[in-house]
Amino acid sequence: MHFKMMMTESRNRKTMDLDIWSALQIVTAMNAEDAGLAKAVQPALGAIAQVAEWAAAAFGQGGRLIYMGAGTSGRLGVLDASECPPTFGVPPEQIVGLIAGGDVALRSAAEGAEDDENLGRYDLQACNLKAVDVVVGIAASGRTPYVLGGLAYATELGCHTAAISCNAASPAGRIVQCAIEVIAGAEVLTGSTRLKAGTVQKMVLNMISTASMVLSGKAYQNLMVDVVQSNEKLHRRAETIVVEATGVAQEEARVAIEAAGGQVKVAIVMLLAQCGRGRAESLLVQANGHVRTALQRE
Repeated sequence: MHFKMMMTESRNRKTMDLDIWSALQIVTAMNAEDAGLAKAVQPALGAIAQVAEWAAAAFGQGGRLIYMGAGTSGRLGVLDASECPPTFGVPPEQIVGLIAGGDVALRSAAEGAEDDENLGRYDLQACNLKAVDVVVGIAASGRTPYVLGGLAYATELGCHTAAISCNAASPAGRIVQCAIEVIAGAEVLTGSTRLKAGTVQKMVLNMISTASMVLSGKAYQNLMVDVVQSNEKLHRRAETIVVEATGVAQEEARVAIEAAGGQVKVAIVMLLAQCGRGRAESLLVQANGHVRTALQRE
């Protein structure tokens, strides 16, 4: 893929005078460019859903969802992975974010790391990659050697593989089972792929992790029922979730959560099925953690 031919490196003809614009003109142009990004993602929804289904199936078999990327793409993968444990109550090793150069690269550029194909392979070996895992390479250009090396190794092991990029027919897209190619268009500031490309990558990652978690039983209706109550705000959120799901008063929700050992979904089943903690937990085990299915079994 010739560097100058990539959409992510092309010049935006609407912003050729960017350097002489006022702050209001700059942010207005950025807002206008961002307006069409959700529509740009639409053609990739089928591919995104496929990856979410693979991830949910992997979780059910003890597998993991592993993101890998460099620079902004790598940081976005780490961000999405790190937000899943507190939101969905999953262990941090279930969704993993790898960035070229390691954690130090989250704050400082790791010179040359993204150009090393062997490093991508090594990082996956270091986290003991298994065939049951799903590996998603993230690269706006679709040509980052670190990502290509990791995806090649994942393919050798028999993993499901996907690539998120912002160029059509990218090298990464050609070597994976599922290519998620979202054409965001030329950046307001040429080549600054932390802008529109970064935004659509974040949108896609949100979809993959959220959909896979919902498919895994981490929601009842549209409520987060495995939220980790790590601070006062989240304690209140947990109570509100139980109130919304069951219709009981706030105090009754608080008592139920305490009786459920802090487990929101167990408290919901206890209240709606009118049963004790042991029975609620048993129903949820039989239902693979899905509250709606557990209630249908009672």
